[in-house]
Amino acid sequence: MRKGIPVSPGVAVGTAYCIHEIFVNPDTKRLEDNEVTAELANYETARDRAAAELRALEHKVATQVGHEEAKIFGAHETILRDAHFTNKVRGWIVEDRLTAQAALHRLMETYTVLLAKTNDEYLKERVTDIRDVIVRLSGHLLSQGKNTATDVLTGPVIVVADELLPSQAIALGDFEVRGIVTQAGSQTSHAAIIARSRGIPAISGVRGILRQVKTGDTLVVDGRGGHVLINPDPEQRSAYLKLEREFYLLKDQLAANRDQPAVTSDGQSLELLANINSAADARAAVAMGASGVGLFRTEYIYLTHPDIPDEEEQLAAYREVIAASPAKTVTIRTLDIGGDKTVPYLGHTHQEANPFMGWRSIRLSFEHPEFFTTQLRAILRAAADIQPGEGRVRLMFPMITTIEEVRKVRAMVHKASEQLKADGKAQGAVQLGMMLEVPAAAISINDMLPLVDFVSIGSNDLVQYLMAADRDNPKVSHLCQPLAPPVLRVLANVIKACNKAGKPLTLCGEMAGQPRAFVLLFAMGLRSFSMSPAFIPSMKELAAHLSEPIAKQILRRAMTLRTTASVKRFMAEELGKIAPNLQILDTA
Repeated sequence: MRKGIPVSPGVAVGTAYCIHEIFVNPDTKRLEDNEVTAELANYETARDRAAAELRALEHKVATQVGHEEAKIFGAHETILRDAHFTNKVRGWIVEDRLTAQAALHRLMETYTVLLAKTNDEYLKERVTDIRDVIVRLSGHLLSQGKNTATDVLTGPVIVVADELLPSQAIALGDFEVRGIVTQAGSQTSHAAIIARSRGIPAISGVRGILRQVKTGDTLVVDGRGGHVLINPDPEQRSAYLKLEREFYLLKDQLAANRDQPAVTSDGQSLELLANINSAADARAAVAMGASGVGLFRTEYIYLTHPDIPDEEEQLAAYREVIAASPAKTVTIRTLDIGGDKTVPYLGHTHQEANPFMGWRSIRLSFEHPEFFTTQLRAILRAAADIQPGEGRVRLMFPMITTIEEVRKVRAMVHKASEQLKADGKAQGAVQLGMMLEVPAAAISINDMLPLVDFVSIGSNDLVQYLMAADRDNPKVSHLCQPLAPPVLRVLANVIKACNKAGKPLTLCGEMAGQPRAFVLLFAMGLRSFSMSPAFIPSMKELAAHLSEPIAKQILRRAMTLRTTASVKRFMAEELGKIAPNLQILDTA
């Protein structure tokens, strides 16, 4: 039994499928003598295509962002053409009869070990560049031949990885993924977001799990307490299979309420919105009974795009999401790159000492105004698809810290709008809002409110900033608790201020879909929640058991408690009284 961080509730039993650091399916096949020449040709073709792609990308970035930012792709082509790099791969194909994929995998391991021994930070950072080149080559090799990963396993799969990147998640589309376990990450990592959006039990932060588990092992994932059981005995397996059946039966029962309104037992209406990354997620939100999209993370368009998505590509993506969203109601967050999400063409070529508090989100957008304007233009144009009385598109800016930043983004939106008028392009009216995730903004909320049309609380970042603890650092991630008393006090103040000013307020962090937190947020006066689509039915069920007097009584008691542990225990007990059937969907 291994313990990690519970990031998506539920129980799953399945066959382990290990995604090693780079490759979805590390190829261990040995070549026959008559296959070597063809494999060398495959490698050369992939190398030529990767080089052409890098040259095109360098030109595109130089044109749309800047020449300095484009240099990274020239450096990557130099690595690709490096004689030592190439000769190593060719040698392993010829002498060891490795496939090109397996040779690239061995090369990455070799460089990682060598550079890990040096104290030179510049050389250590080169691992990232080499990895990027190898991943690009690997992608071209996969596109040339059939990816046999789907032939390896059948039936329910538990994905085991160091971390699950967006591109890897897409590659898993052919699998019946029942659970996800990662060595790295946190409750707000890519893997966690993907798991919750699909309603998949998941656990992060299980250190060294890839050394203990191999593809084909039987795994149990208990996302309630963060436990992973490796190769359970028949009795254990039978017990967890029963829990898994109960979990899926409850999910199916709750999904039946998708057409019912979100109303408390004393008749108060709630707005249950969805957090999405794509049009597919928007369609899932419809299926789960969401009343709209409260957070569209536009960075996934960039993270899964082979290069820079231009205005027309972004416009098409935004239009598709708006059309697919419940009631065509969408809040679009501008690019939130940085922290744990980076793209090389925006200058992310070195590791910051503290990336979550560094050059990211709106700060990065300000530094690349033309690039930012392209996104604003595409969003404004997509909003023109909304007919009067049909829905709404709202535009939200991440990591707002000061009043000056609010004024600056409003000016930039105005400028983009004027450009579109001059170009004769149709555009729609959008409300402008801020994502409240920086403590400075929470403290000065009353000064911010006159400058925005709405507010969305980004509790994931707000919690880590309030607690001065990096949520992805396993040494301190235990401090990032949404039910910590200081966090609850700040949230209560923000909710009170927004309600008093009559400004629409939504909470779109992960705590919106956590039953214990949901009860307290409702008692504080919050009426709009945005969460992973899979959580909407359970929160709708919880709301049906809630009343304002009972919730406020629970809140008064919770606010007197001095420790996070005591709040969590108390809320677990209260949740058991309010809706005992939902306890399997709760996380520790």
